[in-house]
Amino acid sequence: MAKKRADISDVLWPQREVLEQLPFNVAVIDRDFNIVDANRSFTERFGEWKGKKCFEVYKKSNVRCERCNSLTTFEDGETRVTDEHGVDHDGRTTHYVVHSAPLRRSPDDPVEYVLEMSHDVTETRQWQREYQILFDRVPCYVTVIDKNYRITRANEAFREHFGDAIGEHCYKVYKRRDRKCPHCPAEKTFKDGQAHRSNQVGTGKNGKKTHYQVTTSPLRRGDGDVAHVIEISSDVTDLKRLQDEMIDAERLAAVGQTVAGLAHSIKNILMGLEGGKYIVSLGLKKEDKKLIEQGWDMLERNFDKTTTLVKDFLEFAKGRLPVAVPTDPNRLVDEIIGLYRDVASQSGIELRADLDPSIEPAPLDPDGIHTCLTNLVSNALDACSMSEKEGAWVEIRTRDQDGKLIFEVADNGMGIDYEIKKKIFTTFFTTKGGQGTGLGLLTTRKIVQEHGGKIVVKSKPGEGARFRIELPRERLDGLLKAQVTDDNE
Repeated sequence: MAKKRADISDVLWPQREVLEQLPFNVAVIDRDFNIVDANRSFTERFGEWKGKKCFEVYKKSNVRCERCNSLTTFEDGETRVTDEHGVDHDGRTTHYVVHSAPLRRSPDDPVEYVLEMSHDVTETRQWQREYQILFDRVPCYVTVIDKNYRITRANEAFREHFGDAIGEHCYKVYKRRDRKCPHCPAEKTFKDGQAHRSNQVGTGKNGKKTHYQVTTSPLRRGDGDVAHVIEISSDVTDLKRLQDEMIDAERLAAVGQTVAGLAHSIKNILMGLEGGKYIVSLGLKKEDKKLIEQGWDMLERNFDKTTTLVKDFLEFAKGRLPVAVPTDPNRLVDEIIGLYRDVASQSGIELRADLDPSIEPAPLDPDGIHTCLTNLVSNALDACSMSEKEGAWVEIRTRDQDGKLIFEVADNGMGIDYEIKKKIFTTFFTTKGGQGTGLGLLTTRKIVQEHGGKIVVKSKPGEGARFRIELPRERLDGLLKAQVTDDNE
């Protein structure tokens, strides 16, 4: 004898009022897909349900759904969650998430009813669509990566430039590498939960290099650990090219501005050579040893000037990227102090250092920065010697300030005239009179620019001068990363 189907009141909770208090839609259906009970929220959303099939109410259809999750729940007694769309009582399409749970009098009894609990997510779906449009159309590269550095999401701009990326390691897609990048900003964000920014060089799907500035930000689950990192990258390839071209243009412009000065210097040297040659010839003719020695000394001095001028100009004119290695700025200054201490002491000048003890190492070309500092210190010592002041001093300083590594060379010497100061880094300037070529500061400026920095001077006649080299650490890091990238290719 078949077992009698239980009445809905036997298997539903004893207090029917609870059904009405639930903040979502609830309906109970039997094995014939008839809605046998529903709460007020369901009625307000989908309309009258009494005497109707679930698909008639949910979908406004006369045919049972092709994929019916409640039917499966009747068969296996398992609870399941699905995304659905239907039509509300006003005829509008609505999206909802449905939990289908079995109802029976005891665990061993067959499922006689299914409880369908649905939550409206129509507005959420709309927001998701709008968000996806925004995500895809922003004019930069956006990716989301997990803790294994695999890309879980990528926007349209990224896919177009770097190719299909979902499920791939970020370093493989961005840079065509087979291992994680050194100095990875995403790794830092996973560790400390903070945003990080850096300059990177990648390779597009067309095989061309792409320079981009990336910002990594954490995506958390509540107050827990960082589950994902979102990377937002701006393509700065054209900007980097323009910056490189600007540096080259400035350097070449400076070379052009030196031509007139070079011609003048060469003319003076030739006159000195001609004078020495004449005196040597005269000494030979008169068999006068002193005249010969005097003329030969003039020839040697002007030959040395020629050699120095040519070497300085070739060093200035050639272009090369700095060979950046981690360098202790304070140790570099100590070397300069040791190099010039005796020279300064013999001239009665105090040479001293004011070093920041907490300063961190930085990626620098030590030979290049050494050249810059020796040029500045040498000029400062000459300026103090010519001022003939009592208590003359030259000081080298290091600082870390506002994300910049700073070197300063200051003195209390004769200072620099305003008109000279305006063109000090674009034309010849020397404190050494006939002994200097005037290319020292031009070379210094070029090396500083190649490090991504700048050099400025403050001075008043009679009050000394202060030359300040500012090297943004972010650019120094980018210089090292670009160098590492080139080495790995």
